[in-house]
Amino acid sequence: MRFAVFGAGFWAPYQLAAWGEVPGARCVALYNRTPARAENLAQGHGVPAVFDDPERLLCETQPDFVDVITAVETHAQFVRLAAAHGIPVVCQKPMATSLAEAESMVDTCRRAGVPFLVHENWRWQGPLRHLKSVLDSGAIGTPFRARLEFNSSFPVFDNQPFLKTLPRFMLTDMGSHILDVARFLFGEMDRLYCQTRRVHPDIAGEDVATVLLHSRAGVTVTVELSYASRTEKERFPETFVHIEGDSGSLELAPNHWVRLTTPAGTEARRVPPTPYAWSAPAYALVHAGMVACNANLLAGLRGESAAETTGADNLETVRLVFAAYDSADSGRSVEIAPK
Repeated sequence: MRFAVFGAGFWAPYQLAAWGEVPGARCVALYNRTPARAENLAQGHGVPAVFDDPERLLCETQPDFVDVITAVETHAQFVRLAAAHGIPVVCQKPMATSLAEAESMVDTCRRAGVPFLVHENWRWQGPLRHLKSVLDSGAIGTPFRARLEFNSSFPVFDNQPFLKTLPRFMLTDMGSHILDVARFLFGEMDRLYCQTRRVHPDIAGEDVATVLLHSRAGVTVTVELSYASRTEKERFPETFVHIEGDSGSLELAPNHWVRLTTPAGTEARRVPPTPYAWSAPAYALVHAGMVACNANLLAGLRGESAAETTGADNLETVRLVFAAYDSADSGRSVEIAPK
C-alpha cells in the first residue's frame, strides 16, 4: 500500500525505517511545515515527493493511507483532513490533547467511513507479547494483583527538548503507553486513583506519576511512571511487570527475562527484541515494537486481520490518561464509565 507521512520530527526517521521492514508498505510522499527538513528525510529513505501543503499532497499523490507523526496539538486537524478526503489514517500517540478532542476524532472518522488507527506500539514489544501469552494460558490461574513499572533517569529531554514545555508530560507521554499495556493485559478498568509530582526543576509538567487501578475483572493494578528515578535495575526503555495469580506468579524482569513461578518451581525464558540495522541501541526494544505494530496496522487496513489499536480502542486508553489527571488534580478516585 502507498502511504504518506505527515511530520519529520524525532520519531519520523524511525517510523519510516519500521515501515520499510513491512512487506507491501511504500512511502510515496512526505509533508512537513519546514520543507528542508522533509527533503533531508525523504532523501535518506527514498521517498519521491515532498510537500509543504498537506492538502496538495493528498490531492496530487492520493495515498492509500496517511501516517500522522506531528506534534499532538496538530493531530486532530490532520486526521480530519484525511477523513475529508476519504483516506484512512494512522495517528501517533498520544491521540489528542483532550478526551473531548479524541472523541471528536474517532467520531469524525466513523461518520466519514474512514478507518482510523493509532500507532500504539508498546504492547507490541516481544517480551510483553510473550508475557501476555503465558498469562492467557492460565499458568498462574486467575490474576488478582499486578504492578507495572517504568522508572528511569534516561535523559529523554536531550533528544526531545519540547517535552520540557508540556504542562502535562508523564501521563500523556509514557502513561499513554503503560496504561494501554495495563488494558492489554487485564482488560478495561472501572476506577483509578493517581498522584503526580514534578522532580526536574526545569520542566513544566509532571515527571512522576503513580496510578492505582481496578479492572472490571477484579485485578488491582499499580502503574509506576517516572523519568526522575535512578535505580540499580534501571534498563531504559524496559517495562517491568509482576503479576500474582491464585496458582502462581509471572514476571517480566530486567534484560527481557520472563519468569513463571508455580508450585512446580520457576521457569525462565529470555525474549530479546528483534534487532534491526537502523535501530538506535537505546531504543532497540521500542523500534522492534514499532515494526510489529506497523505490520498489524497494515494487515488491518488490507482487511487481512483485525487491527488491535483502532481509534475506538485507543480512546479507552485516552480515558484512563485524563481520568488520572482528574484524580491527581482532585485528590480523589475516579470512576471509569463503561464504553
